[in-house]
Parts: sequence; C-alpha cells; structure tokens
Amino acid sequence: MIKKLFFSFRYKRAVKKANRLAQETGLKYYVIVLNGSIHVVPKQVIKQLIRQHRFRKGTKLADIEKLALHITK
Repeated sequence: MIKKLFFSFRYKRAVKKANRLAQETGLKYYVIVLNGSIHVVPKQVIKQLIRQHRFRKGTKLADIEKLALHITK
C-alpha cells in the first residue's frame, strides 16, 4: 500500500514536470521507469541512448513509447 502511494506521488509529480518542460521547450517528453525509478526524459535523449546501445539490441523508439507511462504532446 505504501509503495503504491509513493509511486502515485512520484508519477503525478513527473507528469507535471514533463508537461511543464514540454510547454517551455517545445520538445516531446516521456515519463518512463529506468532502473526502478521514474524519470522524465526528452525524446532526443531516448534516441541518443538507443544509438549508444543503452537498451537491449533491437529496441526501437516505438517499443519505448509503448512502455512509457506518459507521453507529452
């Protein structure tokens, strides 16, 4: 129960941060879980991490979009 509360608090805070950053910069942001914690990451950085092979071989941007908790417009 406490884990769910912490997760929901972090998720809501990350979504607010992502929306604010997207509005300020005009970039597309993803709220994703990396290494067990929630992160707000711009699309450009995701592409860069894929090129640097930070994800499993064969991972595409579309796969990460499916797993993203929230995607800004």
